[in-house]
Amino acid sequence: MTATGTYSPQPGAAPLARMIAAQAVLETKMLLRNGEQLLLTVIIPTLLLVLFSTVDVVDTGDGAAVDFLAPGVLALAVMSTAFTGQAIGTGFERRYGVLKRLAASPLPRWGLMTAKTLSVLVTEVLQVVLLTVIALMLGWDPRGGALAVIALLALGTAAFSGLGLLMAGTLKAEATLAAANLVFLLLLVGGGVVVPLDKFPEAAQDVLGLLPIAALSGGLRDVLQHGAGMPWADLGILSAWAVAGLAAAGRFFRWE
Repeated sequence: MTATGTYSPQPGAAPLARMIAAQAVLETKMLLRNGEQLLLTVIIPTLLLVLFSTVDVVDTGDGAAVDFLAPGVLALAVMSTAFTGQAIGTGFERRYGVLKRLAASPLPRWGLMTAKTLSVLVTEVLQVVLLTVIALMLGWDPRGGALAVIALLALGTAAFSGLGLLMAGTLKAEATLAAANLVFLLLLVGGGVVVPLDKFPEAAQDVLGLLPIAALSGGLRDVLQHGAGMPWADLGILSAWAVAGLAAAGRFFRWE
C-alpha cells in the first residue's frame, strides 16, 4: 500500500486488447499441446499429401499429382482446424463448464470468440507454411496470385468456424465429437480434396460443388494449379456459408 486507499498495482481488469491477446496465446498453446488436435491439423494432412503425391492411388488428371493435391490438402488443413478441432475443443469446454466460467470473467463473450478465432488463424498459418514446404519438396509448382489465395483461406476459415461453433454450442460434447469426425471423413472423401469431383456421378457433382470444402479446394486449385484470377463463384459459396454459419452460431450457441 502506497497511501491510504491507494494500491499498487492498481486493481482492475487489464485492457481489452491485452486480455484478448493473452487468451489467444493460451488457446493456441492448448491446441498445439493436444494430441488429437495435432493428428487432425498436422499429421493427417501431411500424410495425405505425401502418400497420394508419391503413390499412384487416385487418378488426379494431367500433370504432377502434387499440383492437384496441394491445394486440396491446404483446404483440408483449414477445415481440420477451423471446424473439426474447434468444434470438439469448444464442445468439451462447454461441457466441463470452462465457457461458463470464462463468460463470468472481465473478458466479454465476443472477446473470447475473437481469441479463439485468432488461435485458429495462428494455427492455420503454421499449417500452411509446413504443408507448402513439404509440397515444394515434392515438386509442387504453385501459380496464381496471393490475394486470391488469402481471400479463399479467410472466407473458408470464417465458414468452417461458424459451422464448428454452431455444432459445439448446440450438441452435447460426445455428439459433437462423433459428428465432427464423421463430417471430416465425409468431406475428405466427397469434397474434392484428394478425389476429383468429376469422378462422382454428374448429379452428385452439382450438390458436392456447393459444399464449403469443395468451394475452398476448387478455388485454391483454380488459382494455384491453373493460375486463374479471383474465383468469384467459389468466394460467393464460401461467403454464403460464412454468413449462415456465423449467424446461426450467434443465435443458437449455448454457453452452458
